[in-house]
Amino acid sequence: MESAAARPRPVLTAGSVLPADADRAALVARVHNPERDGPCVAAVRGEQVVDLTAIAPTVSDLMERDDAAAVVREADGGHVWRLDELLDAPTGRRDVPHLLAPIDLQVIKAAGVTFARSLLERVIEERTGGDPAQAARVRARVGQMVGGTLDGIRPGSPEADKAKELLVSEGLWSQYLEVGIGPDPEVFTKAPVLSAVGTGADIGVLGASVWNNPEPEAVLVVDSRGRVRGATLGNDVNLRDIEGRSALLLSRAKDNNASCAIGPFVRLLDEDFDLDTVRGIDIDLRIEGTDGYVLRGSSSMREISRDVLDLVAATHGPHHQYPDGFVLFTGTLFAPTEDRQAPGAGFTHEYGDIVRISSPRLGALVNTVVPSEQAAPWTFGVRALMRNLAQRGVL
Repeated sequence: MESAAARPRPVLTAGSVLPADADRAALVARVHNPERDGPCVAAVRGEQVVDLTAIAPTVSDLMERDDAAAVVREADGGHVWRLDELLDAPTGRRDVPHLLAPIDLQVIKAAGVTFARSLLERVIEERTGGDPAQAARVRARVGQMVGGTLDGIRPGSPEADKAKELLVSEGLWSQYLEVGIGPDPEVFTKAPVLSAVGTGADIGVLGASVWNNPEPEAVLVVDSRGRVRGATLGNDVNLRDIEGRSALLLSRAKDNNASCAIGPFVRLLDEDFDLDTVRGIDIDLRIEGTDGYVLRGSSSMREISRDVLDLVAATHGPHHQYPDGFVLFTGTLFAPTEDRQAPGAGFTHEYGDIVRISSPRLGALVNTVVPSEQAAPWTFGVRALMRNLAQRGVL
């Protein structure tokens, strides 16, 4: 990848990040308030952002309330910011108010290999050992052998078992196929609590990676009882070369400084935006390089292989509890194969890429790609949050 020097900043406005029907949406934000030297839970009301920290000191607390949507829409608040002011703030500065990722104490989980197209790309990564130069050749062979074998198969079904027998006989069985069409989904911890970055921030790609891409996803926001309370957008950055070498390197591939972006806001479920709405969401992706390079893609939740509630049940239940709630990346259909730097090498990021992930019902998450090693260090953890809220008298 090219040098991170002189990278551009995305130009963000309220109109460019709000959902198309923002006037009907219950939207939750988090704002860094330099006057409090810490984060505020906030409601987005039109182009105003209203501090609700005195009512709900954390987003996790807000999600536990049955009246969360009413609080976000109607409750009296404290400080009011202009959304455009927050979006225009320079990244990594603690002396100016700016948007943060709209979650806090929730554990950040992710489901992988939930779409057939990206499933085949994971198999390709494994077969190439993470070498992008072999991708085109292996992709052609896997496509020829597997073809439409996986189309319409319900994971864990008798049809899935038959497909597995066929693929094993052809020498194409893979650990990714096991979680893609087997009875148990892949669910892993994507990033530590409080480490996600929000819209407008830099997003990190490990400097050692030479084959990588964004993963635009719908992210469910779930409370401590396992109830889906809202949804947002996320970028589960994928280092294809590192995970392709070994699935045991998943943590190195997925969990690095600034490698998890969530936002711009949590949209709470209500009468205008329910779980069926989430099941039908289309997510668009646009990548714009410093050299004028543009890549567009899309992902539709309608093509997911497992229902979102099945993914939630695989994460939370008698086998595992989350007392502060969790968020769950639901996977992506997007797996770019277009060549960028060399014939047959497929897509990979270059530093300075502006990545825009958007959906009409959820708004836009926009980030600039930098080396993880050069992204703003993550310094505000759980202890700092608890101290800050205690000092402010809101706990």
